[in-house]
Amino acid sequence: MARVVNGYLFLLIVFITSCQEDNPYNRPDVSAIDLDLKIDRFDQKLKHVSREEILTYNTIWQHEYPYFYPDYMFEMLEIGNPKDSILIENVLGQVLQKKDFIDLANAVTKTFPNLTLQEKELTQAFKYIKYYYPDYKVPQIIAFIGGFSFQTPLGEDYIGIGLDMFLGVDSEFYPALIKSIPMYISRRFTPANITPRLIETVLREEILPLSSTTNNTLQHMIYNGKIMYAMDVILPDAKEEDKIGYTKEQWEWAKRYQKDIWAWFIQEKLLYNTDYPRIQKYFSEAPFTPELGENNSSSPKLGTYIGWMIVREYMKRNPQLSLKQLLENNDAQQILEGSKFRG
Repeated sequence: MARVVNGYLFLLIVFITSCQEDNPYNRPDVSAIDLDLKIDRFDQKLKHVSREEILTYNTIWQHEYPYFYPDYMFEMLEIGNPKDSILIENVLGQVLQKKDFIDLANAVTKTFPNLTLQEKELTQAFKYIKYYYPDYKVPQIIAFIGGFSFQTPLGEDYIGIGLDMFLGVDSEFYPALIKSIPMYISRRFTPANITPRLIETVLREEILPLSSTTNNTLQHMIYNGKIMYAMDVILPDAKEEDKIGYTKEQWEWAKRYQKDIWAWFIQEKLLYNTDYPRIQKYFSEAPFTPELGENNSSSPKLGTYIGWMIVREYMKRNPQLSLKQLLENNDAQQILEGSKFRG
């Protein structure tokens, strides 16, 4: 009898372990949440407007997009106030007839004949957000062409997708922008980055804004680590390098030298450093981290990477905690100690 019981327990343990490996981030079942997102293709609407129709659509869009359209005209295209109809008719008419705009609009249409994949990914992602934050109001998602101005702007009732900022690493447009947009940034302008960048914007701006009490390196590490871990949960199909914005080579470098990176942060006594200009070097976009690696081969944002690994270890050791409980824990020291992270 004992043998049967022991065998049963062994199979049960194997089954539970297998389930945990299949769902290492303790993702909830969100299939019952009623949500089906559609992305508004404003880029296509604008592309097909003739000069004679500008005044008509200028009036329509002020009502249809009360927040997005003024932002689009003021901040993205930098044309002016939509209420100044004469200005809009003249300047927008010139923009729409420019060869540069026509070529860009055609490239966007060719790269994104539809956004079905992104709609599916974002629907799933926002279901997870709604699970943890039921009162969260999912914004209207609007795709546009902004003349390389914004990637994922967050407005009053919308979040935008600047499709011209996701055309692919081989796009003919980006080399010409190198003075204003370095290649180490534009290399992330790929279709695969749309969903991660949009969800990261929502997390950082709406779900978990950076607190004014986040002062030292460790606190910045844990804050950014929580953002990355939230993306682990919310974006089950995204590649790890896409979540953090690395190339595959940068991801492999960070993994390979993870212990050395952690040892260096300890050796340099950086964890409790509050020198903001220095701290930012380990969390900002850059081609590499100057103090580490040979021949500029190191990965950037190593503070974010290490914070991510710490939070992963913490949640692995505390599987009873939900994502929301993690995000509400503002004690960076407790998370570090609870993770038992040693690099």
